[in-house]
Amino acid sequence: MISKRFIAKRLILLVPVVVGVASFVFAILHLSPGDPAIVIAGERASQEFIERIRTELGLNDPIWVQYGRFLFEAAQLDFGNSYVIRQGTPVREVLRTHFPVTLELALLGQFAGILFGIPFGLLSAIKQDSIVDHLTRVGALTGISVPIFWSGPLVILLFAQVLGVLPTSGRIAVEYSVPTVTGMVTVDSLLVRNWDAFVSAVRHLLLPSLTIGIYSMALISRMMRSSMLEVIRQDYMRTARAKGQGPKITIMKHGFRNALIPVVTIIGIQFGTLLGGAVLTETIFGITGLGRLLVDAIEVGDYPIVQGTVLLFAFLFTLVNLGVDLTYSYLDPRIEQ
Repeated sequence: MISKRFIAKRLILLVPVVVGVASFVFAILHLSPGDPAIVIAGERASQEFIERIRTELGLNDPIWVQYGRFLFEAAQLDFGNSYVIRQGTPVREVLRTHFPVTLELALLGQFAGILFGIPFGLLSAIKQDSIVDHLTRVGALTGISVPIFWSGPLVILLFAQVLGVLPTSGRIAVEYSVPTVTGMVTVDSLLVRNWDAFVSAVRHLLLPSLTIGIYSMALISRMMRSSMLEVIRQDYMRTARAKGQGPKITIMKHGFRNALIPVVTIIGIQFGTLLGGAVLTETIFGITGLGRLLVDAIEVGDYPIVQGTVLLFAFLFTLVNLGVDLTYSYLDPRIEQ
């Protein structure tokens, strides 16, 4: 059982992390070249009109005033309005529209990584130095070595162009219209029991999920193998075997839970990496999530959207780290002490 004191302590520690990231984002965007007033008004606007916009946005205020206002508004989840991409629309609404897309992609990629990475790593450890072990290690090394910007076009070429079995872009076929409940098409199609739409969504998201999950799958597999090999050599494992317990029961009952602790760390870190990898994946597969939104906002200088997106990524990463800490405490209660 996880104590409330442990949870409260971890929640308090999140505050300086989020504030630090917000400060860093504010500093980077204010030190970068470009003037938001010119972006909004246009390069051909008069200087008087540009100055009026700068006054309305508070850009003429001292930097410490702008910084304090930014932190106060960010604490209220108010990131201002979009300058260019959806001009005049609150950034919070823009993020609410695009966030479920990236979250769905990251969750599917992480699910694929866990679903295949843990069993492959476990099997590789149990059958150490066998053909299965060698093949698994080679596959994991290949998965770690292949970048997303290379694996994405490769899987498109193989499954969409050569085999012609999967679509190359989008989240669902145009003939299906699924009511927006959560914003995730696979979940929404299940909620309304539209099975054809669900199948279409799965087919469209299979390639991007596979692309974003390959690295995670390989890394989890390698960590699971290393951790399980270390656990197998522990004294309590040999004692359990000496008492007559079968190898499968010994591994699953005594070894697997302890071997999961470092793997949970990798899973948590990889989820943040998957969110970052969504920038490339969404661009390659034509998916309009936070990743593609961030790229477009950077290109046109839409600073509020850049700030809001980066802060959302940071907040999600801190929540994942909190989940990792709580999972640690569940797997090994001694960690709380």
